[in-house]
Amino acid sequence: MTAQMTELEKVQHEISPNPPKQPVGNEIPNGGLHAWMQVLGAFFLVFNSWGIVNSFGAYQTYYETSLLVSSTSSAISWIGTVQAFLLILVGVVSGPFYDRGYIRTLVILGTVLTVFGMMMTSLASRYWEIFLAQGLCVGLGLGCLYVPSVAIVSTYFSTKRALAVGLTSAGGSLSGVLYPIIFRRLQPSLGFGWATRIIAFIVLATQLLNLTILRARTIPNEPRALLEPAAFKEAPFTLFTAGFLVFITGLYAPYFYGPIYAVRIIGTSPDFAFYLLAILNAGSFAGRVVPPLIAGRLGAYNTLLPCLFMTGIIGFAWISVHSVAGIVIFSIFYGFFSGAVLALPPTVIVALSPDIRFAGTRIGMSFGAAGFGVLVGNPIVGAMADIPKGKFLDAQVFAAAMMIAGSSLVLSSRMLRLRSHKDRKM
Repeated sequence: MTAQMTELEKVQHEISPNPPKQPVGNEIPNGGLHAWMQVLGAFFLVFNSWGIVNSFGAYQTYYETSLLVSSTSSAISWIGTVQAFLLILVGVVSGPFYDRGYIRTLVILGTVLTVFGMMMTSLASRYWEIFLAQGLCVGLGLGCLYVPSVAIVSTYFSTKRALAVGLTSAGGSLSGVLYPIIFRRLQPSLGFGWATRIIAFIVLATQLLNLTILRARTIPNEPRALLEPAAFKEAPFTLFTAGFLVFITGLYAPYFYGPIYAVRIIGTSPDFAFYLLAILNAGSFAGRVVPPLIAGRLGAYNTLLPCLFMTGIIGFAWISVHSVAGIVIFSIFYGFFSGAVLALPPTVIVALSPDIRFAGTRIGMSFGAAGFGVLVGNPIVGAMADIPKGKFLDAQVFAAAMMIAGSSLVLSSRMLRLRSHKDRKM
């Protein structure tokens, strides 16, 4: 704290459970050990939030083939979609608490709920038990971890922000590779319960590390609002948000149903199907790092648009995949472009914000709307697919068509933005 502390800063220092300690003054560090340690901490927050969501396909396949064989694919997918929906919704609602300096409280609460939910999942054997533990409890915990992972890095970097954000978001893809492999390797020998508990212990260990290194650099003078209704009067922002919602409705279909598709349609072993999810997330890892770096030169909007359309086109190509080599190639390319689609939207929304002070609010609004797409998308895909009979065509067409439709809305948003602002590099 400086010697000439303002009254507001004194009050914040007294009431905040985690007052900012670094650095003195308002200059953004853009590097240094402390700043990169925040990137490491945010990496593990994403590792244990979006990474768990990205890994649900492993559980979907296990539940359909072993633990919950009497439940439909659509019903089982509600567990994962509610988990993802709560991650986004609770993340939006908890934003003002982060703004008040409660980062440590959010991380502790998120860790407790996530680990407790995973432990209870390991003891569950009925659908409603798993839904409450893995869907609701874990989902609430992931939502508490989500906001710090998004917000903290941007306060430590400006010129290197694309690299820092890309490295952070890659955590979700890396755990999406590791967690399904861990589950698959341990489940046959140790059982479902201990395989899930070991994943919970990994979450606990990495989150304890986070508690020692994460520090908020600044606390806003005023917490951000949850909503900025005037934003929806701006056609580019409204079209972008609508497009993102429609697109994400179909986005997660291969993550949830790709492994079971490989077993039922292609005839692979269940063991290979679990590794297929790891391949998807490995592609996503590259997609979350490389395109954000390209966006630094071409602009986030210009980089995002081809990635959106390519994801939809590859989604249609899924229809013709009937071999092991084909499903592997599909998973690599789909993972790459879908990873870019998830990494770039926050940067685009910031560019669409006339006042940077409301950028966080607008990101929350767009992702909150997209959460409803996540909530309904996979259950609709599951209801359209007749998995016992090996019929996926209707579900595949629906998912791919939603992605193309969403991409078209985002393209309309870009065209309107160009008409009012001649910023071609955006």
